[in-house]
Amino acid sequence: QVQLVESGGGLVQAGGSLRLSCVASGRTFSGYAMGWFRRVPGKEREFVAGIRWSGGSSTYADFVKGRFTISRDFAKNAVHLQMNSLKPEDTALYYCAARPSQVVLSTPAMYDYWGQGTQVTVSS
Repeated sequence: QVQLVESGGGLVQAGGSLRLSCVASGRTFSGYAMGWFRRVPGKEREFVAGIRWSGGSSTYADFVKGRFTISRDFAKNAVHLQMNSLKPEDTALYYCAARPSQVVLSTPAMYDYWGQGTQVTVSS
């Protein structure tokens, strides 16, 4: 059974940094695409960043380009999201997701597996 477990969220001041981690288990993810999404109350879940587990380029939402970096950690079977220069509008519940394809997509419905989320709160 596929399981995704996020960690690393917390409270940080504007301009600060956080590193989110998503540990994946239950199968081999070499043919998968991994994504980070976020949701604020009253809004739809939105794409933040994605990467192919097997390698290749990463994809970012315009509002995080230059600030966030997604990466893979094969030793820990994990995907990380390094978030720098955080803004109050980055406050959200952040989710890790996986889809059985080499193609990173920004549509939440195209992902089969989800973690429970980790809360990120950025104070002004």
